[in-house]
Amino acid sequence: MTIQTVGIIGAGQMGGGIAHVCALAGYQVLLYDLSEEKVENGIATINGHMARQVSSGKFDDKERAAALARIAGASKLEDLAGADLVIEAATEDETIKRKIFAQLCPLLNPEALLATNTSSISITRLAAQTDRPERFIGIHFMNPVPLMKLVELVRGIATEDTTFETAKAFVSSLDKTITVAEDFPAFIVNRILLPMINEAIYTLYEGVGSVEAIDTAMKLGANHPMGPLQLADFIGLDTCLSIMQVLYDGLADSKYRPCPLLVKYVEAGWLGRKAGRGFYDYRGEHPVPTR
Repeated sequence: MTIQTVGIIGAGQMGGGIAHVCALAGYQVLLYDLSEEKVENGIATINGHMARQVSSGKFDDKERAAALARIAGASKLEDLAGADLVIEAATEDETIKRKIFAQLCPLLNPEALLATNTSSISITRLAAQTDRPERFIGIHFMNPVPLMKLVELVRGIATEDTTFETAKAFVSSLDKTITVAEDFPAFIVNRILLPMINEAIYTLYEGVGSVEAIDTAMKLGANHPMGPLQLADFIGLDTCLSIMQVLYDGLADSKYRPCPLLVKYVEAGWLGRKAGRGFYDYRGEHPVPTR
């Protein structure tokens, strides 16, 4: 199957990043969100990121303008009807994702492929909620999408070979490196990464070290480019909690129990960078640890 038009559901950090790389690779992109304002903000963010790439010499301004011209805003799900592939990049909440697929499937061409950018939820279970489980696959991009080379491809139990091969060719065309993960909770990257972040939060919760001490220790002691608490803020603490909950529920092992301090921060609405506060307070000129 040839993919020419890609529909993307969600114009936030992940959806916008996916739209960015798809448009640069020559695909027509339909970017949908719940309001026109969110779509417009998403496209403005893409424009800003592309402008920075032009400044750093990644490509020229003519290529940026051509890529932006390939992105069209979609204010209704019906606008995605002509897409050859639709990638769902909504909130990491299974109920929300199921609702989206229930509304979307009747609108699509029967031949269209469906993908989810979920970072942890069962592909088989999501696929079973659609009218085309054999044409459904997990395409998990890393954040920030334009900079990160890796994409996890995850087959559900019903995913056909042709769907897998088409998805593989599509991801390769974006100049990304593919790793194939089995359909287990959180796949490969987050199965390893999120328990580390959760353990860093336990280390803070138990008073072993401060926010600054923990992040400095891992940056200089383990050569990590970003401390685990800084990374948690970047990912979003609500997303971190969702993934840990999927791991805890799906694998029934107490080592995946979300740290109570993570739960408390999410309850407070301190979700990280996007909320202005998380393990760091971002409202001033420089981030300041909140503990």
